[in-house]
Parts: sequence; C-alpha cells; structure tokens
Amino acid sequence: MTATRATSDPTAGGAVHCAAVDLGASSGRVLLGRIGGGELSVTEAARFPNDPVRTVDGSGVSRLHWDVLGLYQRTLGGLAAAAQLGGTPLSSVGIDSWAVDYGLLDAEGALLGTPFHYRDARTEDILPELLDDVPAERIYDITGIQFMPINTLVQLRSRTGRAQLDHARTLLLIPDLLGYWLTGERVAEVTNASTTQLFDVRARRWSPELADAARIPPGLLPPVREPGLPLGAVHDEVASHHGLPAGLPVVTVGSHDTASAVVAVPATTERFGYVSCGTWSLVGLELDHPVLTDDSRRANFTNELGVDGTVRYLRNVMGLWLLQESMRAWRIAGQDHDIERLLADASREQPFRSVLDPDDPVFLAPGDMPARIADACRRAGQPVPETPAALTRCVLESLALAYARTLRTACELADRQVDVLHLVGGGCRNELLCQLTADACGIPVVAGPVEATALGNLLVQARAAGRSELAGLPEMRALITSTQPLRRYEPDRSAATTSAWAEAARRVRAASSAS
Repeated sequence: MTATRATSDPTAGGAVHCAAVDLGASSGRVLLGRIGGGELSVTEAARFPNDPVRTVDGSGVSRLHWDVLGLYQRTLGGLAAAAQLGGTPLSSVGIDSWAVDYGLLDAEGALLGTPFHYRDARTEDILPELLDDVPAERIYDITGIQFMPINTLVQLRSRTGRAQLDHARTLLLIPDLLGYWLTGERVAEVTNASTTQLFDVRARRWSPELADAARIPPGLLPPVREPGLPLGAVHDEVASHHGLPAGLPVVTVGSHDTASAVVAVPATTERFGYVSCGTWSLVGLELDHPVLTDDSRRANFTNELGVDGTVRYLRNVMGLWLLQESMRAWRIAGQDHDIERLLADASREQPFRSVLDPDDPVFLAPGDMPARIADACRRAGQPVPETPAALTRCVLESLALAYARTLRTACELADRQVDVLHLVGGGCRNELLCQLTADACGIPVVAGPVEATALGNLLVQARAAGRSELAGLPEMRALITSTQPLRRYEPDRSAATTSAWAEAARRVRAASSAS
C-alpha cells in the first residue's frame, strides 16, 4: 500500500524514515513511513499471515497458541526490507499489536512456553471464580476495564498453580516481548498495559491488589513506560544479521493497536466517535478522563489509556471476525468466495431479513461460523440465511446495529454528543458496511485511513524523532486529513429507513432478552 501526496523527493524538508510493525490478530505488516514538511507517505515493506497454532496439552486438551517466534522472524524480515526501501537510514522502529496476550520469561530472560491465544477455552469458567474473591465494582473502580474472559487478569488467574507461572519472573505483552527481543529492555507500554485489567487507570501504574487477585508472583509485572519515549537500541548482533542500521532506536508507540489507530483518526472536531474496524471492532469516544460509574460498569464499557494522556472510552464489538471465519469455513467446504463479489451480492439482498447480536459469546471461538449464525437466527425465530450473500448481509447489518447501539450508549454514559463517526482500519474499505453504519447511526461516517494503526504508530515515532510540527494530536490528525484518502457517507434519514432500523434494533433486543 502506498499512500498519498508524497513529494518526488521523500527526504525533502528533513523527512524522517520510520518503520511501523503492526501485528493484528489475523495478519502482520511492516510499513515504511516518510514524514516531514507537511507530507506523509507510507510504503508497505512486508505483509504476512498471523495464524494461530493448535496443540494438545498433557491432559489431551486442545489448546490455541500464537506462533510468536514466527511473528518475530517475519518482523525482522520486514524491517530488513524497510531498511532497503528508504534510500536513507531508518530513524526508528515502533511496534503495536492486539491486546491482553502475553509471554512469560524465566530468571534468565528465556521464553517459558508458547503464548496462549485469547480465544483459547481455558478461561471460560474463570471470571465468576475471580469475582467471588474481588467484587466487580472494586475491579472496575480501579481499572475501568470491561469484563471479558479474554482479559489478562482472567488468563493469569486460569494458570494459578501451574509450573509455568511459578517459574516466571517477567510478564511481557506481545509488542513488549518483541521489543525485548530487539533491545533487551523489559518494560510495559502504558496503552497496552491498561487493557490487562491489572492496571490502575487513575494512578497509571499496576494495581498490587489485582496482581494479588490474579495470584501472580511478586515482581512479575515490569516497569511501565509512556508512548513516545525511547525503549532502547536494536542489539548489534540483531542489526548486523538482518541488515539494520547500527544503534537503530526502538520507540514506545501506542503499542495497543487501537491506541495507535485512534491517533490517526482524521478528526477536525472534538465531537466525534470512532470505530476501529478489523477482526474486532472497537467503538467509542476519546475523553480526557475515565468514566467509572456503576452505569458504565453495568454497560460493560472500558476505559483504556491513549496517547497524550487521553482515555479511549469504548466497547468491543465482535467485528469482521464473523465474516472472516465464515469465509474460512466456506473455503474448507470448497467454496472460495471473492470478497468484492460477495459484498456486491450482499448489497442486493433483502434488507433486515435476519439480524443478530454479534457479541453473543457463541461467536467468540473459531469454528463453523455459518452454522452458528444459522442456529442464532433459528433461536430468534428469524429466517436462516440461505446463501453466502444473505449471511454477509445479516452480519453487516448486525454490525451496523451494534455500532449504533454502542455509540449511543457511550454518548449517554459520558455525557457527550457526536456529529460524525470515523471508521478506520481495514473495514473502511467495505463500502456496504460504511453506508449501513451511517444509516444505522443517523450521522455521517468518514471512512479512512485503512492503515490507521500503522500511521498512528509512525506519527508518534516521527514526533519522538524531532518533528516539532507534530506537537499534539490535533497536528497529527491535520496531517492525516490532508494526506490520506477519505470517503464520506451520508445517512439516509428518510422516515422509512429510520423506522426499518428501529424495528431491526427491536428484534435484536428481543432475541438477546430471550436467550
């Protein structure tokens, strides 16, 4: 992917050349950014799959893991490719990834086992046990984090008494783990640390009380570091072996991918909402303080820390995982559907024939997603989607309804009004989803940039490298707005359309209440 209004000489005006490592739940990429003089260009250096690995443990139970060593190796290859693209030496590297998952290091700094995937089933029954020890009200008052079985707090509690946890001396979240292998520095970047449900959102430090509730060894959680600060230099041996510049700095960016994506939201007003749309969809607001009320806890909203002291007040929506996993099931069955054709066919399907709640826990684990969606429709007394196009329409309308419901609730809880919704990430290429979202929310949707996470990563690095024109989020977002392709979708506010969306929302509420 190459973006946008780059000058013929990318080094004009003293541009810095930074490499963004952006690891998503289904793929990873390394992008080279050139930033300076009012210009921003991005070139993809490498893209690679991020496929989970299924194993069987000593008890014969199937387990799901990340191939973190493979990700590291492919990251190094991507950085080597980026170093060859720029024409001038790289200024720095920044790493972001998904949240909550971690690796454990022993006393010598060696990785203990293979990191678990958050979709592994070992945490399914742990949250009620945890809440018997520490009330939900107390956990939320400290962390402001929504309750999900995938949270790091719950994952660690599930490993109580296991030899691996007993022998561990340091816990590093995934981007921090890769940063450690590059530099030897063991730290926890704040935006990702805040997602763990182990972090005090007010004090911006680990909570001893919740570390005790997770039953983790003392000292396991490393020192925290704010985004935009030096982490360290790439090891000389790593640099020489992979053709990287000697002493290449690694910078702590917003290492939670959503934190970096929100940096690159091209907002021109404070009255905006956002959807960071990929495998997961994160729907919310940017605030300057957390919302820790009982109403917020009951609504299961989360307060994750962002760049420059901001708070990402949001809720996870299952996202395009439903469609991605459906397409995988169709491929296994010998039906390989082209996504563009599938979306075109879905746009012609009958509206609102079947809608569901995409956050139903039945959709969380990998498996036969079309069969699960069919079962959910039957339970709700709605027609079963009979074709891939009909199922795609069902998924996208259901997501648009979930976005509208989540945004409306966020605004009520935070006492905030929004005039525009920014949809960033890979999902912004889905024109049908963007238009459905505008219609469901009743406000304009601005779609783009696609590579928002990598762009936010790069902008924080560029500021750390001395680009004084990127002093704050408004300046960073102005550069995104002036250089990246964006598309605006206006809502259909006709009475018939508004009524149809309201009726569809009622059906989803009824089905959720009955289940």
